[in-house]
Amino acid sequence: MKRWHLVLITVSVGLAIVIYLVSVNGPMNFADLRGQDNQAKNRQSDGGRLLGVNAVPKEVLMHRQAHQLRPLTEREDGTKIQELPNGVYGFSMCNVVSLSAKRGNTASLEIHKHDDGIVYYVGYAPDEQIEKYLTQQHNFHILTSPHPREQASSLFEIPVAFVSKCEERPVGEGYLFDLFVTTIPISQS
Repeated sequence: MKRWHLVLITVSVGLAIVIYLVSVNGPMNFADLRGQDNQAKNRQSDGGRLLGVNAVPKEVLMHRQAHQLRPLTEREDGTKIQELPNGVYGFSMCNVVSLSAKRGNTASLEIHKHDDGIVYYVGYAPDEQIEKYLTQQHNFHILTSPHPREQASSLFEIPVAFVSKCEERPVGEGYLFDLFVTTIPISQS
């Protein structure tokens, strides 16, 4: 029961931020930031090929907007993650050395670099695996996919720094990502 309360609070806070930003600033249009042509290209390529999905799931779009993330530009494509500005998203396989502006044929995982510089894996996983992360357990796996799938329909993000090992597993036309977490650092706030 506590897990659902935490998820509902997280979703509620995220939606409240989006509603606040829209009410204060008006609708956010990322196309205006980087040119409509580039935005249209990113939306077409974001879906990947996993399970025939060609569109970005609504939860991912809302998550990007809540964190005010913009897509990588073509000029930034392939840039090392530490050299990218904060507030961007792109795509990568497990290594996350650099980001691609487009998901490509491999259905790579979405990567977010928030305004505070923290880099996250973003994907879908089973609720019971997300629960282990939310309750800060140790030594567990989260089997993550770029798109919702049967028994893994919950979107989550986890800092790349929390993942001690990531393995790519080919499935159909794409990949699943096995994220192994040994320890979650305790915040010192």
